[in-house]
Formats: sequence, structure tokens, C-alpha cells
Amino acid sequence: MTMLRTIDPTIAVAPQISPDAMGELAASGFAAIVNNRPDGEDMGQPSGAEIAAAAEAAGLTYTAIPVTHAGFSHPQIDAMAAVLAEAKGPVLAYCRSGTRSCNLWALAAVKAGVHPDTAMAKAAAAGYDLTGLRPLLDALSTPA
Repeated sequence: MTMLRTIDPTIAVAPQISPDAMGELAASGFAAIVNNRPDGEDMGQPSGAEIAAAAEAAGLTYTAIPVTHAGFSHPQIDAMAAVLAEAKGPVLAYCRSGTRSCNLWALAAVKAGVHPDTAMAKAAAAGYDLTGLRPLLDALSTPA
């Protein structure tokens, strides 16, 4: 199966997953899949519809929140926060490498009240450097 990186007990991120991985992901305890890739980003990547159908067949919820090279928007951050809040178990978010998924998780978590230092530490423990995202994390952080 694809290399998963656990951020915390509620979220893991991964590079592109395949439709045939859905059964194993469900058996591993995941409840929801978040697709952070736009369709057609790479030749041969499974479409969102293929992943959605396989996820549904495995009993997983599926949400598409595509993030392009244009960056992150508040609607994307809010959509990610909603998935995390409503999931009935751990969420797996994926993109090409896992980086956009980790970044979007961090933005959503901080907007929901997690301290930027905490989000950065969790991401770092999973192998992601959010230093470049720190100004945006600070901007989204609710004052103490």
C-alpha cells in the first residue's frame, strides 16, 4: 500500500492512492478519504470518480477538495475542517506527494484553534516542514 504518514490519531496523509487500496484502508480503520488532487494533474492518475466509487464500495466517505498550484483558499480550508469535524474515524488525505494534504490539514487545524507550534510539530514528526506556511498559520490562528 502507499506510504502513509500519520499526523495524529485523526489524520494521515499519503501520496496518490489507488482504487484497489480502499478495502485495506477501511480495514485499517480509516473512515474517510480526502482527495486534494485535481483530476488530470498527472497522466495515468486515477480519477476522483474512480477513487470515490471504490471508497464508497469499501464503506468510506469521500470528499474532493482539490488544491492546485494557485494555493489554498478559505473555502478549501473550511471544507477540510468540516471533513475532520464530521468524520466517524481517522481521515486519510492524499495528493501527489502528501505535502498539500498536510498543509491543508495544518491550515484547517489552526483555523479551528490548534496552536501553530502544535501543528508544525505534528507535521515535522510526520516528515513535513511547514516553515514556509508559518505566516499563513499565524494569520489564521485565533488569539489566545
